[in-house]
Amino acid sequence: MYIGYINMVMMVVVFVNSIKSNKYGKILAENYLVAIPVMIVLFIFLSLLLGYFDSRMGIRKEELRNLSMANPVQKEILDTLRFLKDRSVSKEDKS
Repeated sequence: MYIGYINMVMMVVVFVNSIKSNKYGKILAENYLVAIPVMIVLFIFLSLLLGYFDSRMGIRKEELRNLSMANPVQKEILDTLRFLKDRSVSKEDKS
């Protein structure tokens, strides 16, 4: 988890340094003590917004389901779990 935080800070620093060629980039690069914290807060806000939309729409859950169906080992595990679930449901119906 902490490596992710370090990676985020490094991405912000690289972004600020890479946009020095235009007018706004020069302003950001000259005021990096203000620009970097603002960029981090903006990044966190956008990440939270993206997470909110993901939880509402279930995009990541659907993507993980599709990826697990493409992986033969995970597909076999899912098929076995479905078989066991169906078998346990049918036993409950008999009792």
